[in-house]
Amino acid sequence: MQSRRISQIISPMETTQTHFGISTRQNMAQTVPMNFETLTALAIFAFVSSATPGPNNLMLLASGANFGFWRTIPHMSGISGGFMVMLFSVGAGLVQIFDRFPVIYDVLKVVSIIYMIWLAWKIAHAAPVTKNAEAGAPMTFFQAAAFQWVNPKAWAMALTAITVYVGDAGLIWLATAALIFALVNLPSVSIWTVAGQQMQRFLTNPRRLRLYNWTMASLLVASLYPVLGIGQ
Repeated sequence: MQSRRISQIISPMETTQTHFGISTRQNMAQTVPMNFETLTALAIFAFVSSATPGPNNLMLLASGANFGFWRTIPHMSGISGGFMVMLFSVGAGLVQIFDRFPVIYDVLKVVSIIYMIWLAWKIAHAAPVTKNAEAGAPMTFFQAAAFQWVNPKAWAMALTAITVYVGDAGLIWLATAALIFALVNLPSVSIWTVAGQQMQRFLTNPRRLRLYNWTMASLLVASLYPVLGIGQ
């Protein structure tokens, strides 16, 4: 039943250009019903998309291992709060400006690649906290919030949520969807921080910690695949 409803919502839309490795969609003619079933489906989508691997979660995994859970809380909060603002802004019409001036996508792509490579370098060279607590610091709230705008997975999540679950239902429904996403996102991404923190006991050896950080950095660079559009 849910799959038929989603297909009915998507069908009248026309796919426009592809940017960031994802397709933007316009002409959302149908209004998505604001009911419990849609809210449940949105919450499930928010959980699955937030909990699966991506740049945010890889960085939280590394931050949890290097700095612990409590010092990573601003990072986690920044992801949830930043994505909520991004989702609302894009749904409120910002994506139409981007589609009108496609060069913005190209600029974001370049910024995304440079920034994520820099973050990978920072992760790879993170010093053990127990030996030199001042050698590095976890990402701040505002840094994590700003990162959502150059995160390809965040763009894919936002455009999918707007296309499938919001449509042209209005700003109230859009704000509700953004709030639901934030409430579901925070505990979802926390799982990755806890997992990283639990790995601290196995990363007391500097060599193992260095290998772990370089692995996380390599995976973060590999997550650029959708941005680079390899094979497309």
